[in-house]
Amino acid sequence: MSKKIAIGADHAGFPYKEPIKEWLTNNGYEVTDYGTNSAESADYPDFAHPVASAVENGEFEMGVLLCGSGQGVCITANKHQGIRAALVWEPVLAELTRQHNNANIICLPVRFIELDKALECVEKFLNTEFEGGRHQTRVGKIAC
Repeated sequence: MSKKIAIGADHAGFPYKEPIKEWLTNNGYEVTDYGTNSAESADYPDFAHPVASAVENGEFEMGVLLCGSGQGVCITANKHQGIRAALVWEPVLAELTRQHNNANIICLPVRFIELDKALECVEKFLNTEFEGGRHQTRVGKIAC
């Protein structure tokens, strides 16, 4: 698995972005931060698009996006071909979306998840392999 991770968040996701970046760095990941850099109101597409583009073009294998509900960044990232962004709030979902969907961006709903659980979800997401097989056939049918 790649050790280079792209991360981005709007103002609602900002409080978790810094601790997640710290966790990633402490666990040997090289992190590129696409913003935001404060809790001042900001538009989630301004951060989701650069993260998704960086994963889409192969600069990063995985990405982490955060916003209040997780939905805005997830919807935005999934507009990019080759991106399979998944809204995750439980570690088992992080595992399943990697195993079955080969998701490459995890989207976390900061207003609905505790930081410890968010970190656990990121850890599961980054350390779970895609199972392939019958799932590869399905994943292959996603692109338009």
